[in-house]
Amino acid sequence: MNSIDEVQAGLAAQGYVCGRALATVVFLSLRLGRPLFLEGEAGTGKTEIAKAIAAALGRRLIRLQCYEGLDASSAVYEWNFAAQMVAIRAAEADGSADKDVLKRDLFSGDYLIERPLLQAMRPDAGGAPVLLIDEIDRTDEPFEAFLLEALSDYQVTIPELGTIRAPEPPIVILTSNRTREVHDALKRRCLYHWVDYPDLERELAILKARVPEAADALSRAVVGFVQQLRTEDLFKRPGVAETIDWAKCLLALDVLELSPEVIADTLGAILKYQDDIQRLQGSEAKRILDRLAAEVPT
Repeated sequence: MNSIDEVQAGLAAQGYVCGRALATVVFLSLRLGRPLFLEGEAGTGKTEIAKAIAAALGRRLIRLQCYEGLDASSAVYEWNFAAQMVAIRAAEADGSADKDVLKRDLFSGDYLIERPLLQAMRPDAGGAPVLLIDEIDRTDEPFEAFLLEALSDYQVTIPELGTIRAPEPPIVILTSNRTREVHDALKRRCLYHWVDYPDLERELAILKARVPEAADALSRAVVGFVQQLRTEDLFKRPGVAETIDWAKCLLALDVLELSPEVIADTLGAILKYQDDIQRLQGSEAKRILDRLAAEVPT
C-alpha cells in the first residue's frame, strides 16, 4: 500500500469502507512503523480494520483480547506446568536424569506456551504480523506500563530464556471503547484516530459491501432507521456491526420492507438493553418510520 488511495482500495477489497482521514492515518502508520491507536464507540469498526489490514497485506493477524486483570505473563507467555510435571515424574522414575540438565530442559522452548505478544515478536515468513491489542481500556495501568516498554523496543524478556527481540516490528493496532481514559504516555507512542459512526451514505456503502444480497430499498431503509435511532436518547446506540446483523436477520426472515411489527420482532438484533427495547416498542417505531419516510427517500 504505497498511497492513501491504495489503502482505501485495499481495505475496500476486503469489504471495509473507510473515509480518507482513516485511510491517511493507516497509511502513515504503515509507512512510519508507528502503532495505531483507534478509539470510539463499540461497533464502529475498530476491530474490523485490523482484520482488513491483515487480509489486504496477506499478513497473519494476532489478537490480544484485553480484559480486567490481564497481566504481562498472560499476554506474553506461560510455562506448560502439566507437561513439566510429567517430565519430572518420568525423570524421577528413571532415576538417571541429571538435575541441572532436567532444569535446563524444563525451561526450554519445548515447554513454553507463547501468548500473543511473544508470537508477534517471532519471525514470520509472510512478513511482520498484524498485532491487534483489542479493548486496551479494559486493562489497568500496570499493564499499560508494560506495553510501553514492549512497544517501544519491540522486545519481551523471559527470565529463563532471556530477551526476545522482533527481527521486524509487527504492525500494531490498539483499540479502545473509551470505558476509561488510557494514559497519555501510551497514546503518545501511537498515531491516533477517533472512529465515529459513519454518515448515511458511507454506512449504506458498508452495508452493501458486507450484505450485497440485500435489496437497495431494504438496505436504505435499514441504514436510515439505524441512523435515526442514533439520534434517540438510548442507553447504547447501535453500531455498524448491529446494522449489518439486523440486515442479515431481515433477509433470513424474507422481509422486503420495514414495518412496526417487523421492527418489534427484530429489535434484539440492533438494541442490547431491555430499557432501549421497551422504549422502541409500540408507537415509537412507527414515529421513527414516519420521520424516515419524510426525510430519507426509499
